[in-house]
Amino acid sequence: MKKYSMFLAILALVLASLACQTVVGGGNGVDQVENLPPVDNPEEFSTASPESSDDFGFSFEGDSEFPTPDDATNVVSVAGTVNYQTKLSLDEVMAFYRDYYGKQGFTERDLLTTVTDGVFSFVFDGHESGKAIVIQGVDLGDGTVNVNISLQDV
Repeated sequence: MKKYSMFLAILALVLASLACQTVVGGGNGVDQVENLPPVDNPEEFSTASPESSDDFGFSFEGDSEFPTPDDATNVVSVAGTVNYQTKLSLDEVMAFYRDYYGKQGFTERDLLTTVTDGVFSFVFDGHESGKAIVIQGVDLGDGTVNVNISLQDV
């Protein structure tokens, strides 16, 4: 008897599934695609890329107000933030920015400097905007360090 109950339960589930597909219009989906009217002005929807990505404040390997080491790769600059990878160690990256911003007359906020296993974060004051330059890095474990630099209200 238990065998027949299991069979009836499975049969009921299969039939319910088929009924649901029929009610909600299930199937292969081909008949469900809505025919859209033709576009009157195809130039309006051009897929061509913009002439300059600077209009959006976004660039790859582009210029930035923040310095990067000579070996910086995967440099992406978006809306005042720069992200890149380097083969320099965490200590070498920190020394690079301390040297650069120290020579520019910026001051490091020692209270906000943190260095832990594979991660650093430090902040420099002195930017003309009044915002702080926040530099963060993380060792990716493959011989590269990911660095992110941005202006922030800190």
